[in-house]
Amino acid sequence: MKRLKEQAGSILLSMIGIVVVIVLWDFIVRFTTLGRLLPAPFEVVRRLLYTLSHPIGKKYTWTMHLLVSLRRVMTGFCFSSLAGVLMGMAMGRFKAVEAVFHPLFELIRPIPSVAWIPLAIVWFGIGETAKFFIIFMAGFVNVVVNTYAGAKRVEEDMLGVAYMLGANQIQAFFRVVIPSCVPYIFAGMQVALSTCWMAVLAAEMVSSTEGIGWTITAGQEAGDMTQIFVGIIGIAVVGLLLAVLMRWIEKILCRWRVRGT
Repeated sequence: MKRLKEQAGSILLSMIGIVVVIVLWDFIVRFTTLGRLLPAPFEVVRRLLYTLSHPIGKKYTWTMHLLVSLRRVMTGFCFSSLAGVLMGMAMGRFKAVEAVFHPLFELIRPIPSVAWIPLAIVWFGIGETAKFFIIFMAGFVNVVVNTYAGAKRVEEDMLGVAYMLGANQIQAFFRVVIPSCVPYIFAGMQVALSTCWMAVLAAEMVSSTEGIGWTITAGQEAGDMTQIFVGIIGIAVVGLLLAVLMRWIEKILCRWRVRGT
């Protein structure tokens, strides 16, 4: 009961915070000169409800644009997570791999996903592959960093005990190394999912005609601030839901070592 009360109190405070922001937003629009630049919150809500059944652009409603972006993000995220876990684990556990690839990774690590747009166009054209590549690069680095850190921090005493009890290297890897790395992997995947979702805007700037990022750039080109805010709300809400989903999956798979909320 105490935990339920704490959760209910946290949700209530969050709702109060959202209401306060909306009230301040409406006040600023109504009574300051910023009203010339910002749409009223209720105007944004009306447009959002309208675009649920009417297309933005030629063919897709707001929901379909959101699903297109989500498909792109999840595709890039899945590939970046798989590649990032393999690379981080290999660098963390094998000194030869670390010696070869760690310096190269440190060169790639500071490069923002937006900087890959010109190369993506040259390498893959202006189709879906270029968008997947940009999203992939946004998530790959975060997964590698956290997986590598987890692989380096595996307690050697635990491995020694496993070997002493008769485990071979493969058994020790799957029963000691991987379980020790799982919390780090999920930490990296959660950050990667957020960065992939943020990168979708940059990815959909590459000659796209659909997607929630495209609705924002289309609104910018048309000077339609209301449409821009509708797109921003979509990115914010789905990004929050994806983060909550990843936390829930982590809580189930890492019951013995759940990170703080």
